Amino acid sequence: MKLLLSRRTWLVSGTASLLFVAGTALAQSTPAKGAHNLDAQGVAIHGHDPVAYFSMNKPVKGSSALTATFEGATYWFATAENQQAFQADPARYTPQYGGFCAYGVAQGYKPDIDPNAFSVVGGKLYLNLSPGVLSRWVKDIPGYVKSADENWKSLAAQ
Repeated sequence: MKLLLSRRTWLVSGTASLLFVAGTALAQSTPAKGAHNLDAQGVAIHGHDPVAYFSMNKPVKGSSALTATFEGATYWFATAENQQAFQADPARYTPQYGGFCAYGVAQGYKPDIDPNAFSVVGGKLYLNLSPGVLSRWVKDIPGYVKSADENWKSLAAQ
């Protein structure tokens, strides 16, 4: 079986099936514009509390009644304490690569994320497109971070 690669799609030749790995999932994502992955209302992380990833090691849906804005992105919080922690040091809690899928950025794209597919490494929050993509990401976080950091220099402006 031969793997055919392009910038947008991964297909397995010789079979009728698609190889559903990160490349396919990334290809299905709509390219985004701007340095932040935001919904139509300007909310980041699909409304999840960025501080909870650090303090509770899990995604927690925030409230539209508890918000803070940083670099043009609005963040929602589950508690007033989390909101205050964020306001004291927002750069500590904001996700890397504007909240786009870290693995996707390492591949040169800005895919959306699943708030449940995350890792906190070296005090930084990395979000991924899906649990499947997260499983690829964790196999070489240092290598992917290096690629994503380099790619983000140009992707952030797109």
